[in-house]
Amino acid sequence: MLNKIKENKYKVLIAVLIVACFGVIRAFENQLFYDPFLVYFESNFKNKPFPDVNNLSLFCGLLLRYVLNSVLSLILIYVLFADREMLKFSAYLYVFFFILLFSMFFTILKFFPDAGWLLFYVRRFIIQPIFVLLFIPAFYYQLQNSKK
Repeated sequence: MLNKIKENKYKVLIAVLIVACFGVIRAFENQLFYDPFLVYFESNFKNKPFPDVNNLSLFCGLLLRYVLNSVLSLILIYVLFADREMLKFSAYLYVFFFILLFSMFFTILKFFPDAGWLLFYVRRFIIQPIFVLLFIPAFYYQLQNSKK
């Protein structure tokens, strides 16, 4: 095991740097992105109305964060697996989920003012790199099964 880590020390180093970048994005989210929901969801939001938002600024802030997380995730997937087909498939999935999640987010925001928890979870998938946590084990499992 230790020999495998030594053989792949550059992969490990790049993976650690990418995870650190995820941490930096999270640590400076208040300064980097317009998102009035950061404060809203920290409070007791169950019976509160959604905050007033500038839809264009909110869209741009969420888009920037989603793109940053997606690009870092795609780099991490490529570093770990070095497979262009897997990278293309992942990119298609990120685009699909972008369309789905952003449509859901702004539909909930506009038409479902009492759906705070639903908005919370949809937004969580937009702003956090959750998909990479799902894709890496799935791709690893697929890789192991294809070797058998």
